Amino acid sequence: MTQHEPSPVDRIADARRREMAIEHLLFGTLRFLAHRHPELLDELEASLAHLWDKADDVPRDDEAVRDVARVFLKSLRAEA
Repeated sequence: MTQHEPSPVDRIADARRREMAIEHLLFGTLRFLAHRHPELLDELEASLAHLWDKADDVPRDDEAVRDVARVFLKSLRAEA
């Protein structure tokens, strides 16, 4: 019996689905914790200077990664 190797499109779709699921669960966890510990968002925001893009090639953009985190934090603060 041969195993079916997923196509590049299938692998990309699977990776995107995992990313969306992780974002949902992480955002929900942060929302839950931030309601109980409002100082958490300040701590996370202060840590953004240490956040970086792990890419090894030209599209590496540390600030773009921080911008994504800032959008998450802004959303969390708006819900608080």
